[in-house]
Amino acid sequence: MSEFASESSARPARIVSLRTHDIRFPTSLELDGSDAMNPDPDYSAAYVVLGTDSPDGLEGHGFAFTIGRGNDIQSTAIRALESYVVGRRLDDTLEDLGGIWKAMVHDSQLRWLGPEKGVMHMAVSAVINALWDLKAKRAGKPVWEVLAGLTPEQLVDLVDFRYLTDALTRDEALAILRAAEPGRAERKAKLLAEGYPAYTTSPGWLGYDDAKLRRLCAEAVAEGFTQIKLKVGADLADDIRRMRIARETVGPGIRIAIDANQRWDVGAAITWVEALAEFDPWWVEEPTSPDDVLGHATIARAIAPIKVATGEHVQNRVVFKQLLQSGAISFLQLDAARVAGVNENVGILLLAAKFSVPVCPHAGGVGLCELVQHLSMFDFVAVSGSLDDRVIEYVDHLHEHFVDPVRIENGNYVTPTAPGFGATMHPRTLLQFAYPDGPVWTAAKQRNAS
Repeated sequence: MSEFASESSARPARIVSLRTHDIRFPTSLELDGSDAMNPDPDYSAAYVVLGTDSPDGLEGHGFAFTIGRGNDIQSTAIRALESYVVGRRLDDTLEDLGGIWKAMVHDSQLRWLGPEKGVMHMAVSAVINALWDLKAKRAGKPVWEVLAGLTPEQLVDLVDFRYLTDALTRDEALAILRAAEPGRAERKAKLLAEGYPAYTTSPGWLGYDDAKLRRLCAEAVAEGFTQIKLKVGADLADDIRRMRIARETVGPGIRIAIDANQRWDVGAAITWVEALAEFDPWWVEEPTSPDDVLGHATIARAIAPIKVATGEHVQNRVVFKQLLQSGAISFLQLDAARVAGVNENVGILLLAAKFSVPVCPHAGGVGLCELVQHLSMFDFVAVSGSLDDRVIEYVDHLHEHFVDPVRIENGNYVTPTAPGFGATMHPRTLLQFAYPDGPVWTAAKQRNAS
């Protein structure tokens, strides 16, 4: 062996590259994902791969979810974080994910673009989640199991408690985690045996006609789902008709949630939900602006006992704190890629446990189902210890693009056992759906030109 080779093999492994891909899927063609505020989404991923010079050749994969235009901007924001990871020793980085999270989020110049919100915060999420993917792959375990194997002290070290201490202190978080420790092994075994409850949004897109709505509702019940969700908010008469079809199809024993995707002012939300009350909606999701904490609280008081849920566009742990403090939500819908990744979501799960509010994550999109299952499963094993009124959203599309796609059996997520976060896309997908020059988009341009 040469002297150079000997020195190279002895050198600690490092992160050597951060590569981004602008990946877009033409979901607008079939109106998959269509709702009152987003009538023609092209589900997309600003995708990042962290390369290493480790002998095992493992890489970390992550992404920020968008719905088309602007995905290139999101990719640029991810690349702005390159200096925080490239060149760093691999073991040191993966052992201090709390420290690197704080360093990226509190970059004094990049933080100005938020602070702690929007495109830059989502970029942090993509990189942090890629690091967790890499950490779990190196451990040979899924992310949920890696998290659930950490001590309470290690978990709270991941969380930035700045701005939270009026609602949740580090000591309170430790107490929550320590209280859940005795049952971890039993709950882990239950997860592996039974999976985690899901609900489906697949029947409910606004672009579907009545026959398709009826068929998909019936199929959802036959597949074991006990909750479905319908998009609402474009036209009240249409919503009444569609809710009637859904309720008649699924019967009284199936929960039907409704989702307005931020369509209404506060007063309009109250009026609209009251008009749909005869169909017994389980919750109304995103009834108004995701930033309007007091508006959500007003709606929640007015429409009770119908419940309010929100979270997929909530910008950070601070807004979640206020929603919980004000009694504005009955269900907290965290998102794996909207806030700054796993670390911030651990803090949000602890907040929800403190206020005894069930977490029912936002999923769908592209790859979000693959990610959020890990957060809910970790919550069950190591934080809340409960499955009461907890479900993970499921949408049946685009899973085929992932190496380890989610699986649903009898209305439950099958607990993942493959190492990593489930974020790894097939190489052919990264080529086929690259925007604007991948074959799928090149063909689309040719069709439009003809």
